[in-house]
Amino acid sequence: MATTALLLIDVQSSFPAKEYRVETLAAAWRPYQRELLDLTREKGIPLVRIFHESPSSASPFDPINGLIRPLEGFEDETDVTFHKRAHNAFTDTGLERWLRLAGINRLIISGIRTEQCCETTARVGADLDFVSEATLTFPMVSAGRKWSAEEIRARTELVLEGRFARIVGVETLKREWLGDVSQ
Repeated sequence: MATTALLLIDVQSSFPAKEYRVETLAAAWRPYQRELLDLTREKGIPLVRIFHESPSSASPFDPINGLIRPLEGFEDETDVTFHKRAHNAFTDTGLERWLRLAGINRLIISGIRTEQCCETTARVGADLDFVSEATLTFPMVSAGRKWSAEEIRARTELVLEGRFARIVGVETLKREWLGDVSQ
């Protein structure tokens, strides 16, 4: 029985409809997310898909708008799918119960948005692997300051590392799971 699972958080068609989306950032993220998905499948690691829903007809996250589906290119078969309405993947989803019944005690977090649903899930779950390069975020403005996606990612890594998660890259996981992989 696998003791590790990959959480694929909010990798859904809702995000291309958001005004803050930056395609160049998404294009840089895609290969890491794809490689991580392929690697976990190769290792037989369960894939848990998490979709975010927010009922409001003006939102691309409202199920009635038809965008609560896998983002193009990430339609992989999953072991289980949960729908959430909170920023973390645990609240009111049944995820924790499923993990316990499946004997999963290690989670790998990836998906969309680094500092929101991915980070919040890591904080709630604690002691997880956080594949920062396989998380995607976009620039934000707060108190008149524009924060780049790189600054947001660095801040998330800072606050999670050693407290809530181990920050790890796809190549590190490859070495751990497959042995020394020539580069």
